Amino acid sequence: MTDYKNYKVWQKSHSLVLEIYQVSKHFPSEEKFNLISQIDRAALSIPTNIAEGCGRQSQKEFHHFLHISSGSAFEMEYLIEVSRDLKFIDNNTSESLLSDISEIKKMFFSLIQKVKTEIKKA
Repeated sequence: MTDYKNYKVWQKSHSLVLEIYQVSKHFPSEEKFNLISQIDRAALSIPTNIAEGCGRQSQKEFHHFLHISSGSAFEMEYLIEVSRDLKFIDNNTSESLLSDISEIKKMFFSLIQKVKTEIKKA
């Protein structure tokens, strides 16, 4: 399998994790076991599942983990929106993060289609 660090979607999602951790540390402390925990876990899930999928034995398994990662990107999108609506993050920050997430979602779509095609050829 390919080294997960070579995937641009992993690189972009790793950067997103670093951004999210910087943003979520400014959330109210009473959200530590609620929204902070949820948003940090969802962000981590994106690149983590790419890495795990790369460690699997088949493209079919990799494909499955890409879908999990993609689902986490959709989850992140909502968590950013609710964080903005709760006024935990400002509009500029939320727009920047949502733009990054949108790009990641598009990258997943393309990569999932590519892997799906490779599976069909095999």
